[in-house]
Amino acid sequence: MKQGAGISIPADGGPLQGSMALPRAATGIVAFAHGSGSSRFSPRNVYVARALQQAGVGTLLFDLLTREEDHVYQTRFDIGLLTERLLAASRWLKENPDTAAMKLGYFGASTGAAAALQAAAEPDAGVAAVVSRGGRPDLAGNMALGKVQCPTLLIVGGLDDVVIGLNRQAHARLQCPKELVIVPGASHLFEEPGTLERVAELAAAWFVKHLA
Repeated sequence: MKQGAGISIPADGGPLQGSMALPRAATGIVAFAHGSGSSRFSPRNVYVARALQQAGVGTLLFDLLTREEDHVYQTRFDIGLLTERLLAASRWLKENPDTAAMKLGYFGASTGAAAALQAAAEPDAGVAAVVSRGGRPDLAGNMALGKVQCPTLLIVGGLDDVVIGLNRQAHARLQCPKELVIVPGASHLFEEPGTLERVAELAAAWFVKHLA
């Protein structure tokens, strides 16, 4: 396992801080797009990242916003800005000798899922797979959803009624290989026993299949 400490990703507005882990023989890497008010230290994303690493998939956890930007409430919901930051991280991965040849995946949570899908809709992004956990894919917009071509997995908690409906609408708009999985007994943050483990299992299987 190769651990990257103190990674800094160039972006408009200032460098974005992150950490990268590359298992031996990894053929793919997943960039995480966290939700509003969260960061690269999100315990839920860190948990999923570790599960991906154990499955042989590389991970990049990074802050989509600078410290100053994160203090502005409206900026946390600026999907266009979050998308640009995710694309900046994608370019960095493509230019990094350790990851340039790897297939790229996105794991998005909450508003980060919308950014992941908007970025995946860009024709030159080269994204091979997307997973959304408790996400708001509807915020990506119908135009972007219709342009996504890579296999996309939407995971929603069974107790998250409103978000289930929004994910079903987004799922219907997607024209790519797709799947919607509802985890029984899970709320929006998947805090119930066993529910986050299920998310990690589903995400690992999806990325192992599509980043191989």
